[in-house]
Amino acid sequence: MDALNVDKIGVGYMNDLIIEDLSVAIPKNKMTTIIGPNGCGKSTLIKTIARILKTNYGAVFLEGKAIHSMDTKAVAKRMAILPQTAQAPEGLTVTELVSYGRFPYRKGIGSLTEKDYEQMNWAIEVTGLNDLKDRPVSELSGGQRQRVWIAMALAQGTDMLILDEPTTYLDLAHQLDILMLLQRLNKEEGKTIVMVLHDLNHASRFSDYMVAMREGKILTEGDPHAVMTQENLENVFQINADLAVCPYSTHPICLSYQLCKFA
Repeated sequence: MDALNVDKIGVGYMNDLIIEDLSVAIPKNKMTTIIGPNGCGKSTLIKTIARILKTNYGAVFLEGKAIHSMDTKAVAKRMAILPQTAQAPEGLTVTELVSYGRFPYRKGIGSLTEKDYEQMNWAIEVTGLNDLKDRPVSELSGGQRQRVWIAMALAQGTDMLILDEPTTYLDLAHQLDILMLLQRLNKEEGKTIVMVLHDLNHASRFSDYMVAMREGKILTEGDPHAVMTQENLENVFQINADLAVCPYSTHPICLSYQLCKFA
């Protein structure tokens, strides 16, 4: 069963279409990564799936319903979104920011319920933030802040997480830390993870399914073994890649590469 179905969508800004006639199915309970060169439409696709952007034509279906026609709170109970550049209001503590994830379940200006606190406490614990829950978010490192945003998304209690470049601006150790956390949430909690990544080796290592885009279209999709081939990487990125096998996942990785015109 698929978590999401994108059916022949066209999406753009003003009169400029970035995506045309694109269709893709996002598998349920899997980690799916969208890859491709800058400006190919990755973030546009993610924002459309997340209902941040409207389609010019076509539709995105969530549980068989056109997502752009669904009630906002109904969607927020099914998918949580982590944008590329999230900004926390000044002075908020970790717990206060995580509580924002309970918004879809709030009625009016009512106070948080026991169920809300249970979900918040679980999200804080599973992301390893118990020792930081009373700290202002502004005082945390980049990796810690990213964990807080993921905790807020988890507090929504959804089965699906949509993340646009969750490792941007993080050092190597923190990138790995965040991706291993997402993988654990997928394996242990059954979360469907959909993300955009620039690092091909991270994308291959941590994905069950990959979608490769260029110029607003999907050039190839499938498991990492099907997508991470020399031919595909040449078509998508215009590189001549030397591939190897990741010892941690047995998925293909890019050992080194050269621009095709210099190969």
